[in-house]
Amino acid sequence: MTDSRINTTQPHTARIWNYWLGGKDNYPVDQAAGDQIRALHPGIGAYALADRQFLGRAVSHLVTECGIRQFLDIGTGLPTADNTHEVAQRLAPESRVVYVDNDPLVLTHARALLTSAPEGRTDYLDEDLRNVEKILEHAAKTLDFDQPVGLILLGVVIFIDDDSEAYGIVRRLLDALPAGSHLVLSHTITSPEMPDVDEAVAFWNENGTPKLTQRTPEQVAGFFEGLELLAPGVVSCNRWRAEGSAADAEDVAMFGGVGAKH
Repeated sequence: MTDSRINTTQPHTARIWNYWLGGKDNYPVDQAAGDQIRALHPGIGAYALADRQFLGRAVSHLVTECGIRQFLDIGTGLPTADNTHEVAQRLAPESRVVYVDNDPLVLTHARALLTSAPEGRTDYLDEDLRNVEKILEHAAKTLDFDQPVGLILLGVVIFIDDDSEAYGIVRRLLDALPAGSHLVLSHTITSPEMPDVDEAVAFWNENGTPKLTQRTPEQVAGFFEGLELLAPGVVSCNRWRAEGSAADAEDVAMFGGVGAKH
């Protein structure tokens, strides 16, 4: 039975992202919009890959260097290769992950996010980022909030257009987590060096759903206020602790960082 919230006549962010990553969970309307956006900004398809690789490097760092064994991943997106629990459980099979998204298409594929290693556990919550209390209440059934948590917010705060609300949501989530927890966050930026990104986002906001909000790199860094920002700071996602040719690639307009709560 198809979720009535799935609109196949209007392009949707998660499905376009899936299309750019080479996935099959998208519709012709998403492919057409994705191609139009790529025509406006040819490098935009690389953003999805850069964001996904940033996730892998960040989660690996938190598991191996910080000893974190539980993750709250909000704005999960459609399942693809190297989801959070797959990265974490390869390194520490006992890792626990709670995924949160409010996209009905993600919900229909959530079982792919629940293939936990027997030593660990995964769960999925169909909920909006704004409903912080409900998210925390549900997550507490799987995660131990007395122990450090990796809070993952990749490309999701961009859907909160009001700055004070966006910063407030992140702060409320962090306030519920103990010392030793880490924030992993990425966000589409606006920059004078990337004018075609603004054009592509404007096209999206006229034609697609949900609407996107760009912020400057300095505004993205503001989400880490009060945290210890790990080197190299808030940078293009493809540059965060990348090695080899990836580190030499051009910046993408998805910037991210990792911060520790003390």
